[in-house]
Amino acid sequence: MPLRRATKIVATLGPASGELAMLEKMVLAGVNVVRLNFSHGQAQDHIERARLVREAAKRAGREVAIMADLQGPKIRVGKFSEGRVMLEEGAPFVLDASRTEPGDQAGVGLDYKELPRDTRPGDVLLLNDGLIVLVVDAVRGEAVHTTVRVGGELSNNKGINKQGGGLTAPALTAKDMEDIRTAMSFQADYVAVSFPKNATDMEMARQLCNVAAAQYRHKPGLIAKIERAEAIPRLEEILRVSDGIMVARGDLAVEVGNAVVPALQKKMIRMARDMDKLVITATQMMESMITNASPTRAEVSDVANAVLDGTDAVMLSAETAAGRYPLETVQEMAKICAAAESAEDVQLDADFSGRTFGAIDHSIAMGALFTAHHLGAKAIVAMTESGSTALWMSRHRIHIPIYALTPKVATQRRMALYRNVRPILMDTSADRDTALEQAERHLKDRGIVSSGDVYAITCGEPMGAPGGTNMLKICRAT
Repeated sequence: MPLRRATKIVATLGPASGELAMLEKMVLAGVNVVRLNFSHGQAQDHIERARLVREAAKRAGREVAIMADLQGPKIRVGKFSEGRVMLEEGAPFVLDASRTEPGDQAGVGLDYKELPRDTRPGDVLLLNDGLIVLVVDAVRGEAVHTTVRVGGELSNNKGINKQGGGLTAPALTAKDMEDIRTAMSFQADYVAVSFPKNATDMEMARQLCNVAAAQYRHKPGLIAKIERAEAIPRLEEILRVSDGIMVARGDLAVEVGNAVVPALQKKMIRMARDMDKLVITATQMMESMITNASPTRAEVSDVANAVLDGTDAVMLSAETAAGRYPLETVQEMAKICAAAESAEDVQLDADFSGRTFGAIDHSIAMGALFTAHHLGAKAIVAMTESGSTALWMSRHRIHIPIYALTPKVATQRRMALYRNVRPILMDTSADRDTALEQAERHLKDRGIVSSGDVYAITCGEPMGAPGGTNMLKICRAT
């Protein structure tokens, strides 16, 4: 079994991690979810990468989830004749949606043609992740006339954000719709939707995914990437229609300001867990390891704080996609997560105080946590078809590992993202007593429990009915 670590690791696939041998090592080191970034590459590239992920997981003897991360709207400047320009403070600069020729020192074209209608004098535009700041002086036809407030080098296709939000670009583009079809062709376990503003954006993504996946009898989980200022006041409605969120700190910080993001991160993680949803913390977590063999102390603290906040997963982007030390980065992140978790307080009694659980299966899940905690059980075991029982259990901090036994590969892969859940594929008998015996034998064979160990196990009668968990049993391994 992997290192005793509750927090999961999401790693982005790229040139640095695109070889089978390297990917297998990364899975063995602790990668639980592999992110395919649809901002780069063609459909066939992603299909081949998905095949590579499945092969690496098979060789490593572990199932990992695949997350297809959609590009979203391209809110970017066009290209420059020399590839880049140096913008000086106080200089005029024109962003022109009608411009077809390459850009120069005076201005550049736009991939996002709606910018002139989304801006007005006094607006602040942030380019290249906020490193360049432009103030809008006037909008004349298709041209946005600005003055450079903070200069620097601007190169081809750098992103544009508007301070405070307000860009009207739809979350799902024609390219995203095609990419959803590609992702469903290899049954991606999760689809991450870029720049959603509200619940409607996520509902549309859900519908498109379900239609594209119907022929494969597959339903992916949906992750809303929170990176627009408009999404913050609508966070609860977005969570309600999603399976989880990603705290996408890059674009979000550009729109709302760096100083606001840490408190927002804590709020988002807390809200997601309270609503029984997943949460991934992302962006620059181990950025220095793109070129260095060890992280900075600030990065160690950043990862550890996300873990202590209760995030399900921490994510690596360029560190594993293009960095010099993809394997070492995963190893370091796994160690940081494990160390932070060892310092966590378990406050199950306080978690349950004043709470009621209306559904039988939800009550059974909570009962298993509470009883196992007070008995000091070796393990908590959930026999689950859909993974719901394991998800509910994973919303509460407990230092006892949760083993989710399921007969469905798709459920096993999806649970790879759940905090403190170790998903295991196991076909069981339709007879309850036989199934419980099979489960214990499976746990003993894997060294999870030994003779005399106490563990809690949940299941449903009749066996195999989704949403039917109605039994909790405390066992002592024979």
